[in-house]
Amino acid sequence: MTTDHRPPPGSAADLTLSAEDAQARHQQLLDAARPAAVERQHSVGKMTARERIALLLDDATEVEYGALVTVEEEAGIDPDDAPADGVLTFTGLVDGRPVSVLANDFTVTGGSVGMAGAKKMLHAGELALRRGMPFIALYDGGGHRIQEMDSRDFASGGPTPFPDMARLSGWAPQVAAVMGPAFAGVAGMVGMADFVPIVAGSGTIGIAGPALVEAATGERLTPEELGGSAVQASHGLVDAQCEDDPSCLALIREFLSYLPTNASQAPPVADCDDPLDRRIPELRDLVPANRRAAYDIRPLLTGVLDYGEYLELKAAFAPNAITALGRVGGRPVGVMANQPNSMAGSLDGPACDKLARFASLCDAYGLPILSFIDTPGLLCGSAAERQQLASRAGRVMMTLGHATVPIISVLVRKSYGLGYGAMAGGRTFDAEGTFIWPSAEVSPMGIEGAVDLVHRRALKQAADPVALRSELIEKQYRNASPLRAASGFGVDDVIDPADTRRCIARVLRVSSERLVHYMPPKRHPVEPL
Repeated sequence: MTTDHRPPPGSAADLTLSAEDAQARHQQLLDAARPAAVERQHSVGKMTARERIALLLDDATEVEYGALVTVEEEAGIDPDDAPADGVLTFTGLVDGRPVSVLANDFTVTGGSVGMAGAKKMLHAGELALRRGMPFIALYDGGGHRIQEMDSRDFASGGPTPFPDMARLSGWAPQVAAVMGPAFAGVAGMVGMADFVPIVAGSGTIGIAGPALVEAATGERLTPEELGGSAVQASHGLVDAQCEDDPSCLALIREFLSYLPTNASQAPPVADCDDPLDRRIPELRDLVPANRRAAYDIRPLLTGVLDYGEYLELKAAFAPNAITALGRVGGRPVGVMANQPNSMAGSLDGPACDKLARFASLCDAYGLPILSFIDTPGLLCGSAAERQQLASRAGRVMMTLGHATVPIISVLVRKSYGLGYGAMAGGRTFDAEGTFIWPSAEVSPMGIEGAVDLVHRRALKQAADPVALRSELIEKQYRNASPLRAASGFGVDDVIDPADTRRCIARVLRVSSERLVHYMPPKRHPVEPL
């Protein structure tokens, strides 16, 4: 006689989920189970959220969290139409280092975020904060899900990722890749990130989407006109524009390769067989003989940095200043440079904002700062005052004054006035090394303007004012010469431009760690307006 051990129909044990049932449920979440949704995403040139994560992370390292989360019943959405509630959260490795990743799934209610999905987003940020690892968000969604708008949940203002993102800032790198719409609260998260790449033609960013903007203001704008890649790159919100999803994900990996996993670690050193003492004779011809002639300073970056490679950030914003990540001898460095072919390299408000934020990024994650200087100074006149340039230049000074990473400055040509200080020229901010090229000149203000101002009476009374002015200008240029600058220990040495990489590398060899310098026991500085 045999005994039947099966539970009676309708008992609690009859509801037990088998391993096969759980596996089947997971299979329903994958792209293969949703061919129509996948095809819609592919038809507009976009990868699916799962494809993006698979391409970003190292093979066989991904761990998914909350895969079986379902949409809130009150939303009136069939759970089968909202797998994982439209938000994917993973941990994994990028080049062998841990990261926390979230991705909006645009195929689920347009990538909108419901209450359950918001909990997953919050968890992804908490993991990054708790474990001290980079937080990567792949945004492709329209903000809060309208079907779940309820003051019962929204009135508290949280929980949201914002507090954790604020705490994570300066502790572990944050990346916000805009691969589709990123409106409302998502736009705020983009604004808090360290690195923002955007896919041209797909990515858009805005405080509100076009429909809401029209309802609120009457403006009729396409998503691209409102906050497309070109618009937001010119505003400085975007760091880099990418042609497609794969290039965007590759750029994320490149950005992270320059930074440590968190601020308690040193930046990763890459293998390098580019000789540190490599000479760059072509730099001798970089600066035109005509002091007023414009030129592109980027060949200086390609000459000095390993293999001539670097990642320029915010290239479309404030083009009169360049900010870039590169390496010298395999060690990551940050480069800030004046760009003489844009506004003669002078510093205006946007350029100061760009430099201050970049210096802050470098200091947070331990990257030495290289400053290449060719500036006639700060923009002056009514335009400068309307830009509140004094305050914005003050932000640069505040950031550099608190920096603990080594600073190395190279004076290339014009090094004038407060702009010279804002570029960490000379010993303004205790540079570890400061070098000057034979083509450079150092002066408290523009030399021609200084002569006209100081000698205006003599010039007015002179029998030949043109000849006298020329003589006075030539004398002043001699007073601004590189040898004169070096004679008072304002700079460390006058160098052959061909030796710039070698000089920088030798300083970094002994000064690559953070400085130890006195700070009073304060909470934090008060940032200029």
